[in-house]
Amino acid sequence: MAGAMGFANANGLRFAYLEEGSGPLVLMLHGFPDTAHTWDDLRPRVANRGYRAVSPFMRGYHPTEVPDTDPSQETLAHDVLALIDALGAETAIVIGHDWGAAAAYGAAGLGPDRVSKLITVAIPHPATLLPTPRKLWGARHFASYKLPGAAKRFARNDFAALPAIYRRWSPTWNPPASEFDAARECLSSPGSLDAAFGYYRKLSPLPPASLRAKIAVPTVAFAGLDDPVAEPADYRRARRMFLGDYSIEEVPGGHFMHREHPDLFAERVLSHL
Repeated sequence: MAGAMGFANANGLRFAYLEEGSGPLVLMLHGFPDTAHTWDDLRPRVANRGYRAVSPFMRGYHPTEVPDTDPSQETLAHDVLALIDALGAETAIVIGHDWGAAAAYGAAGLGPDRVSKLITVAIPHPATLLPTPRKLWGARHFASYKLPGAAKRFARNDFAALPAIYRRWSPTWNPPASEFDAARECLSSPGSLDAAFGYYRKLSPLPPASLRAKIAVPTVAFAGLDDPVAEPADYRRARRMFLGDYSIEEVPGGHFMHREHPDLFAERVLSHL
């Protein structure tokens, strides 16, 4: 796996990150159940275009420090802005998937002067999502992951739930077993799995201030055409949250489209840098 490991103190926590290249900062944020290695294909491609591509292990994900408390969505947004500072940059292009996308939306809302461009993957702006029976069923983990013992259940049978959740969210993808090695290793580290579930425990049904703010940053939202939960129409509905340029890239694949179709995904992302 490519990328040099580095560490930085940001927002009261010691973050680990993978880094390649030099130039303007591109910060690449992962979601659940995932790690910074989710960007192993895209990161060198971005670096080869003349950027400093950095993918941190999100708050609580080993080898990033495990926090003492569950993070709010505001905390995650502030993590992004603090990481830009800690990495010595004034601004960054921010790419986020899943929870990383939610954090990126929040960071752009709080610090539009720090985010030069926003690229989100698989998550329409959270403040615009309308609950439907299909979406509630597809997002049922948001409730089950809040329950006591959820993390331990997820870890049973050598993390059998890990490939299962990938299959549910990306039903057209049939990855090799090795695709889950990095996440399994990370979440096996003491405290990291419980910290990852802390994102869900702390999640409020009401969007925080960072996700209520209209976004002035130029934004590209990637929508998976095979996503069983989020549909292209959800991304179009989200247009009302953006004051400036907002475009939607519809690509094949489900929730993990960036790993299902890495060549096409990278081509589309690089066209926006």
